[in-house]
Amino acid sequence: MIAAGLCGPARASAGAVRDYVLGATLVNGRGEVLAFGGQVMKNVAGYDISRLLAGSLGTLGLIAEVSLKVLPIAPAEATLRFECTQSDALRLLNGWGAQPLPLNASRWSEQDATGSLWLRLRGAVAAVDAACRHLGGERQPDAQAQADWQAARDQRLPWFGIPGAHSLWRLSVPQTAPAIDFETAPLLEWHGAQRWYLASANQGARLRAAARTAGGHATLFRIADDASQAARSVPRFDALSAPLARIHRALLREFDPHAVFDHARLLGAD
Repeated sequence: MIAAGLCGPARASAGAVRDYVLGATLVNGRGEVLAFGGQVMKNVAGYDISRLLAGSLGTLGLIAEVSLKVLPIAPAEATLRFECTQSDALRLLNGWGAQPLPLNASRWSEQDATGSLWLRLRGAVAAVDAACRHLGGERQPDAQAQADWQAARDQRLPWFGIPGAHSLWRLSVPQTAPAIDFETAPLLEWHGAQRWYLASANQGARLRAAARTAGGHATLFRIADDASQAARSVPRFDALSAPLARIHRALLREFDPHAVFDHARLLGAD
């Protein structure tokens, strides 16, 4: 989870996994054991190397230990469902984000030509109850809602199992970005900041261009099982800008000068 930088449905409100890393111990490319950060409170002096490990895909070293900040479970939770289009869902989420509501997670997807927005609320009992009355929608049974959110986190929702020779693309864009014009409807998370698309190999360039236009980037998250050799050669990540590429290479040289680990993954090529 740390090396991949994976974040669940609550990323937009709870923060990224790197925000919860207090400290870490890793083995670098020289075989040295390095320790960064702390175990109880964050070390605010100097550069926070432990947070740099989140999302590094194991290119900086083997993470041996990690200390994480944990938070108490919210006393109340509710999930509301709204039928709406993708554009309406983005408009609603942007509007709700400007209000004092206990928003925790959201997702939108389309099934049988019907779009549905699920909104999870978490917080004090009074705050959640008041938000439910204010927002309306159809309140979902707690047990089913919790199972669905876990399925969303683990990509076990029916949407992720749509058959066909399609790869899974992840677009990271600003929450305020409008709906992207594409042949198939996406699955939206993080109040619109994370958008999943199922696309064939020759559609990847369009998704990357759309993400750049929206001010974000695209990642080829999972390749279709029956993808052609040409499809498998498509880079997983967008190419880095020259300044960012220099910073990445300098970090890799410092942590792993002999290229023991897979540097190519972090530099935008397989």
